Amino acid sequence: MPLPPEDRQLSPYTGWTREHWEATADGLLAAVRPYASPGRALIDLPGGRPSWSGRRSDALEGFARTFLLAALRIAGAGGADPHGVLEDYARGLDAGTRTPTSERDLADGDHESWPPITDRGQAMVEAASIAFALRLTRPWLWDRLDGSVRGRVGRWLTNALRRTPNDNNWHLFPLSVGGFLAEAGIEEKEARAAVGRGLENIERFHLGEGWYTDGRPRAFDHYNGWALHLYPVLHAHLAGDAPLLAEYGSRLSAHLAGYAHTFGGDGAPVHQGRSLTYRFATTAALWAGALTGHTPLPHGTTRRLASGALRHFLDRGALDADGLLTLGWYGPEPRLVQPYSGPASPYWAASAFTGLLLPPHHPAWSDPELPAPAEIRDTVLALPRPGWLVQSTARDGLVRLHNHGSDDQPAHTVLPDNPHYARLAHSTATGPAHEGPADNHLALLIDGRPTERGRIHPLGTGHGWAASTWRPRTAGQDLPGVTVTSLTLAHGPDEVRLHLITGAPAGTPVTHSGWAVAGTHTTAGPAATATAHTDSRLTSQLHNLHGFTHARTTPVPGGTAFGPNALLPLLTTTLPGGTTLLACTARLTRDDTLHPLNTISLTTKPNTTHPTTKPNTTHPTTKPDTTRPTTEPGTTWQLNLHWPDGTQHTLRLAPGTIEIHNEN
Repeated sequence: MPLPPEDRQLSPYTGWTREHWEATADGLLAAVRPYASPGRALIDLPGGRPSWSGRRSDALEGFARTFLLAALRIAGAGGADPHGVLEDYARGLDAGTRTPTSERDLADGDHESWPPITDRGQAMVEAASIAFALRLTRPWLWDRLDGSVRGRVGRWLTNALRRTPNDNNWHLFPLSVGGFLAEAGIEEKEARAAVGRGLENIERFHLGEGWYTDGRPRAFDHYNGWALHLYPVLHAHLAGDAPLLAEYGSRLSAHLAGYAHTFGGDGAPVHQGRSLTYRFATTAALWAGALTGHTPLPHGTTRRLASGALRHFLDRGALDADGLLTLGWYGPEPRLVQPYSGPASPYWAASAFTGLLLPPHHPAWSDPELPAPAEIRDTVLALPRPGWLVQSTARDGLVRLHNHGSDDQPAHTVLPDNPHYARLAHSTATGPAHEGPADNHLALLIDGRPTERGRIHPLGTGHGWAASTWRPRTAGQDLPGVTVTSLTLAHGPDEVRLHLITGAPAGTPVTHSGWAVAGTHTTAGPAATATAHTDSRLTSQLHNLHGFTHARTTPVPGGTAFGPNALLPLLTTTLPGGTTLLACTARLTRDDTLHPLNTISLTTKPNTTHPTTKPNTTHPTTKPDTTRPTTEPGTTWQLNLHWPDGTQHTLRLAPGTIEIHNEN
């Protein structure tokens, strides 16, 4: 993809300017054109397998998502279209809506017709992209279409107002279609009702402070930014609805205040949640804030974060040899792809180009880049609504997200753990292990099989900490009578993880894993230390503070999305029964100058018990002991945690209860 020269004066961190974004959009659009049908209605990209919706739906996805990209590019240029892109999409609108068909796989020789919009069908998703694209390019495309074509396209889109969406961010797709149809004078009353209904339906997902759960009780992920904020705010902006924009823009601004801290110094977003193949769509909310004026970020920070993310992926193989976005993270990575995704799904990343709607002289493009939050200082930020603790270090630019609140579990059943949600922590430099021991996980071994975390019940977050309770699960069932109270504390580059396990039988083996680091090759250091080597060293360490008896590293079969070779540190022990405290320190770093982990210490005061419990005469120690103390349920553990810089925390832990005091 040909790109202009870097401009390190305007963009000292990334070198990229508006011209780079325009060139990237042009390159992405040029790469898909050879795969368009003769009538330009379907873009059937190559891929190893279709989505569960079938090849025709996937090809509509290719049309719709790249149409949105083209619309953002051309609308941002005031209608200039030197490559004749809009003519192709105009032809496609005509050919695709002549004879919609339910035939799924292009097997009948019809390579133009779109699938109909059905209840919970993928065509509803793509209708939203088409509607926004038509809205953005209306003077140059829709208003110039033949009346019969406008009628057919309008009838096809209107079905989105009458069909049932999935009960999550999908409520915004009829809203998006309704916003365009109302402006175009098509079924106006029904269209406006769809807008109101969509906003009403997502209201119950908003848990406050700009954080939405995506339908399920605690499904926090990147859909917050690239859907649940982007769609209402963009609709309000295009509609010129100032009260609506004020309401949803204020939520977006609150969201961005925390979300901006989740991008690493190398531009990477946190590797967490589903649809990660959308990659730099993670920047859409940043641009929406700048576009509407609802952002707490300086303009130079917005562009630095957005350009950093775009470069991060393009510099690391997100495009194949033909310039197409692949299903994966850097290169192809089938293990992170959901069955609803097909070859064109990565082009949801089109929303990243929302910034092109800002004119070239806007400060988001003309101000010098400023550092990302992760580059300014070491930060530990609590995000109470999702139950997250964000930890970043300026020397290496790494961001870690400690998870005590997002599990993506349905309301009325518990599914097997999804590794992109269930882990104790996620980061900008690591991905989950899909085979072998789970990373960042505490597991009890039942008949040799590790338990899962299941549903997460947040206990709260605060200055430097986040906590939750959960019930270990095996074979689809909770372990009877077993609960775990987990607490993460973060300080500078270091983490302390504490777990109070209640009700597990004596003799139950336990493993606790750290960060799975991946690269071209890995090396194991002393005890539970793993280092991955790529363009720089990335080291993962675990160190016992209390209760663990053995430490080692283990290879991760198949590596992770970050590299083919991965290594995982592990601590192990055997539970003595009753209520047991396990504690360890953990670290993920590229900094070789840090203090040893064993300079973090944990000490205890005498335990106290409720009157109905048996007094405990043994106290926890900081040594990897062979006489691990146990207590009866109800016992409160009183601990003092000492960090190397002199900071201290006093902790009180009981099953389902935590209390923390910072003594500095």
